[in-house]
Amino acid sequence: MSTHTPAAPVIVIDLQTGMFDGVMEPPIHDADALVERARAVLAWARRSGRNVAFVRHDGPAGDSLAPGAPGWPVWPALGQADDEPTFAKNVGNAFGNPALIAWVADQGVQEVILLGAQTEHCVAATVQGAIDAGFKVTVVSDTHGTWDSSGETASEIIARHNTAFATAGARLVTAQSLANI
Repeated sequence: MSTHTPAAPVIVIDLQTGMFDGVMEPPIHDADALVERARAVLAWARRSGRNVAFVRHDGPAGDSLAPGAPGWPVWPALGQADDEPTFAKNVGNAFGNPALIAWVADQGVQEVILLGAQTEHCVAATVQGAIDAGFKVTVVSDTHGTWDSSGETASEIIARHNTAFATAGARLVTAQSLANI
């Protein structure tokens, strides 16, 4: 008799059209490679029987990520499947949405795998929110992104936050290390 151990789901944070289309602001740093790595992680998750969920930020009226705005939908290039839920949020921490916590809990797991945008805002808040909710957290270290800001390059911001995520107790992996499992 075999026993099935539930697998940690992959949660994609705020990889929305407005991050990539260049309409309201330049595309996120290394956008094409970020999408390629995200697609590799999603393919791995689906092959390995892991569930996938998307988180979509609902910005205020007039924002490029406001509900109904052209930048609001999940970026189509990610290939979200019809059975993969989307959870809305209007704060940084995706785990502020009780429905996301319930979705993870309903799977019988205590671990999540996170990737997405924006590194220093919603990704950082969601990593901490998942830890605070009692989940073990794995961050795909090369599959979250941002823009240059406040005298730091996007690469510097990402590296700094990867160090902070590890210090907070998250496990860091790369997209390639997952895709090759």
